Amino acid sequence: MTGEAHERAAAPHEAHPEHGPEDLCTAGTLLYTQALREGRIPAPEAAATPCLTAYGLLQPRVGEPDWLEPVAPAVALHRMLDVSAQRVAEERRREARLSATFEPLMRVDGRRTAGADAGAVRVLSGIQQINEAISDVMADAANELLCIQPNAHYGDRRGQLSQHLSLRRDQDMLDRGGRIRTLYQHTQRHLPLVRARYEQLRGDAEARSLDEVTDRLIIVDRRVAFIPADDEATLALEVRHPALITYFVTTFERLWRLATPMHPQAAPRPSLNGVTPRQRIIASLLVEGHTDTDIADRLGMNVRTARVHIAKLAATLGSESRAQLGYLIGQSGILDQEG
Repeated sequence: MTGEAHERAAAPHEAHPEHGPEDLCTAGTLLYTQALREGRIPAPEAAATPCLTAYGLLQPRVGEPDWLEPVAPAVALHRMLDVSAQRVAEERRREARLSATFEPLMRVDGRRTAGADAGAVRVLSGIQQINEAISDVMADAANELLCIQPNAHYGDRRGQLSQHLSLRRDQDMLDRGGRIRTLYQHTQRHLPLVRARYEQLRGDAEARSLDEVTDRLIIVDRRVAFIPADDEATLALEVRHPALITYFVTTFERLWRLATPMHPQAAPRPSLNGVTPRQRIIASLLVEGHTDTDIADRLGMNVRTARVHIAKLAATLGSESRAQLGYLIGQSGILDQEG
């Protein structure tokens, strides 16, 4: 061994970084390249790169223990790939054993698994994704569409675009022989955009209205439902869970029976003793302690319109103050009347 080699062997080395053979370190790559070119290197020179011997790239030279010779790259690669293949094979055997162990357990838990199906509820993000999901489901619908449409800003661009898209989807379903039933709030009965919708639709389409309805709901063929998931209507849930669908359908049917026909034949909403149905529902909300803003929000109108109805109710009952109005509502018996 030369004096220079002894000095390199005696010199302290920095800690060798940990790495796999697929990420060979720079020092190791340079030394291995040198060994390939020269056919051998002094053993002490490999002390700083233990990865070369660990991964079988350098091996002792027969009859010359102070020297290391390189293993041909093709041979070294074949050995490493063989080891990797053995590991993959072992992982596959482990996967097979796991499947064999858990498959009978999954059969026992089958009913619960079906009920907790991850695909039963899907979150839809953004107006475009929501519309695309509804359109995809509607494209296969042929039986029935149930909708609850609370008061919306039909005058803005988003509302108009939504109406145009839904009108096309609904007409396609009607053309396939389907049926559509929609619930609105009373405040929407005479909106031009809503009236125009039913003037254009051809087929079995019905609409009714109520003073109050739930939040937006779309049920397609009693198998898929869409409900909002945030206040801005930019998130929605696509629901396919049978129990939830049944609940939504039951809610719709009960509200439908209570609603006033709107299309194709509009039924008049009678006044009793000079008090209109709108004024009666406002009276009930006033007695419950709701503010003008709460009443307007629940009935789908602006605050000023709500206050006009309250003023007319007060005039009809002869009230001169808000406190007196509550008393006169209770004395009048109008909340006991059915409209």
